[in-house]
Amino acid sequence: MRAGRARSKEREWSDCHIAAAVVLIGGTMKAMPTTVQAAKPLSAPQKALHKLGLYRDIDLALHLPLRYEDETRIVKLRDAREGEVVQIEARVVDCEINYRPRKQLIVRVDDGSETCTLRFFNFYPAQQKALAVGQLVRVRGEVRGGFLGWTMLHPGFRAGGGDLPNTLTPIYPTVAGLPQSYLRKAVLSGLARADLSDTFAPGDLSPLSHNSREGLWTLHEALAFLHHPRPDVSVDALMDHSHPAWQRLKAEELLAQQLSQLQARRARAALKAPVLAPATGASALHQRLLDTLPFALTGAQQRVSTEIASDMARAVPMHRLLQGDVGAGKTVVAALAATLCMDAGWQCALMAPTEILAEQHFRKLLAWLEPLGITTAWLTGTQKAKERRAMLALIESGEAKLVVGTHAIIQTKVKFHNLALAIIDEQHRFGVAQRLALRSKLQHEKMEPHLLMMTATPIPRTLAMSYYADLDVSTLDELPPGRTPIVTKVVHEARRHEVIERIRAQVAQGRQVYWVCPLIEESEALDLSNATETHSEISAALQASDAKFTVGLLHSRLPPDEKKAVMAEFVQGRTAVLVSTTVIEVGVDVPNASLMVIDHAERFGLSQLHQLRGRVGRGAAASACVLLYATGDAPRLGEAARERLKAMAETNDGFEIARRDLEIRGPGEFLGARQSGDAMLRFADLATDDAILQWARQEAPMLLDRHPALAHKHVQRWLGTKSEFLKA
Repeated sequence: MRAGRARSKEREWSDCHIAAAVVLIGGTMKAMPTTVQAAKPLSAPQKALHKLGLYRDIDLALHLPLRYEDETRIVKLRDAREGEVVQIEARVVDCEINYRPRKQLIVRVDDGSETCTLRFFNFYPAQQKALAVGQLVRVRGEVRGGFLGWTMLHPGFRAGGGDLPNTLTPIYPTVAGLPQSYLRKAVLSGLARADLSDTFAPGDLSPLSHNSREGLWTLHEALAFLHHPRPDVSVDALMDHSHPAWQRLKAEELLAQQLSQLQARRARAALKAPVLAPATGASALHQRLLDTLPFALTGAQQRVSTEIASDMARAVPMHRLLQGDVGAGKTVVAALAATLCMDAGWQCALMAPTEILAEQHFRKLLAWLEPLGITTAWLTGTQKAKERRAMLALIESGEAKLVVGTHAIIQTKVKFHNLALAIIDEQHRFGVAQRLALRSKLQHEKMEPHLLMMTATPIPRTLAMSYYADLDVSTLDELPPGRTPIVTKVVHEARRHEVIERIRAQVAQGRQVYWVCPLIEESEALDLSNATETHSEISAALQASDAKFTVGLLHSRLPPDEKKAVMAEFVQGRTAVLVSTTVIEVGVDVPNASLMVIDHAERFGLSQLHQLRGRVGRGAAASACVLLYATGDAPRLGEAARERLKAMAETNDGFEIARRDLEIRGPGEFLGARQSGDAMLRFADLATDDAILQWARQEAPMLLDRHPALAHKHVQRWLGTKSEFLKA
């Protein structure tokens, strides 16, 4: 691997493969077309640029270096230190190929102070020729000492001397087939052609810094500097993005994001939606449901229900995110919203990402609404044809006022009579196209349905202000009474037998247990116990006791009917222990389950661990969650895994868990798929750039109101078509 990287690096320095790749017109690279024309096939380097998402001049200008190399000075070998990366200028005094212990090119160079041996295990004839005896070369690499003197392994080199550069050399993110030399010329050309006129005055940024001078960088100055910084600049300030030039780019990027969110919100405000004014009186479906619920709503549920009802009573599409911790009672809030919709004579649809979760919703909603005379349809991809046809007929006729299901709901054959409210649970698991497909199911006077998205992964404040700024956010910050605290223990794999003994004690008391495994079958890459082996292990342990207990096995490869049967046995209490993969992550509600064991917990994400833990603590019994971890051959856990397990042990608060999860993973990974797969923030860091985010939130509406054309130009410059995902 190191040899391969070194070879790539050597190619960067030698211009052998570059001349034919770059087409120069008057000294600059020929502009790439914004759209690909079939008549002109793309060259290999252009295809590689497109792989990086580099289509426009501004894309090239914003393609910033990963790191820098200092080629501005020559170091004498006598002044070099062990392990230091240096650049020397020397003459080749010997060049030969050795075949023992393996084929390698060995070159000895002399810079007038000492000699150094260059070793290449992968090389081409052209490289051997460029390193001919007597040739003056400039070499850069890590010097290593040894019995035979200084050595460099696969250094970068180029023939000849010449003037030294006066700026640091950028090293860009790249892909196979795109040498750094080509990429540097492409970026430089794009930077020269791109429109980098300022959207806002440089002085507008002065409130963001204690030193007002730091706010005076223009966009062009900032980009020119970051592509070719001076050698005296602080490398730390460049790499941690604290340099004033970086501050300018972060401000530009966050302003573009805030503008795009604001544009999306205003565009939706111009759309029409059915007015779902709440019915009044004892006969109203909404009131009848409240009267028959076996529990009282929490204050948070009442507040959020009022916010949703207020939105739905307007002729503008609601676009609201309902967030709440595990067990906060989002389903009943969704049911109350659905009754408002049905009371007004319209249909409602609830879409969940998995069949198990959808079925949990269906059973719960059916129990609440069927006694009130509401017909509910059920749609999944695994239904028998006869049942599916019956459901489709109920939906199209309007007889089914509520439709619950998986992504099967959005298939083209599903015709709603008059859909007015779309509810999407665990919204981050659905892609943009899927959410848009559900919203398009209302074909009535060019109206759009109201949209309520739900998540059990609370959104940290900075994400709510940035990625979710186009949404209205409702928060269930209060748990219903009766939820018991969950004690979380982090236990090493070596104590697995103790955990199994704990299970025996729990089931002997009539309690039920989850055991969650990360894999179904053995993987050569991951030495994990699979669900089948764990099922056999626990079954054997429980069968050894006087009482005989049933152990169930649930995983994604089971046929749908078997999944339902296994889950039903556990829900009804006939199965004592359920060994499962993460298909039970959300939606499963078994109050008698008091112990959750998560096998190889170090392999799970923090949000997923919290969701799994939330499957227990739903009844009156004291509940616990055991995080069983293994370190393998390593002496201890990796930093990220250790932080995840530490957070789980320290808090049950989903909002605190979400905050730490954001710190560990960053927003791109945290967001999942709302989130079209492309993170909208490349440079700004929500954990450290709160002041810039606040500035952008204040600046965006003023710019959009006073200079709409300039605002549109700014969004297109930074986001291109990525802002399209906000429509969903």
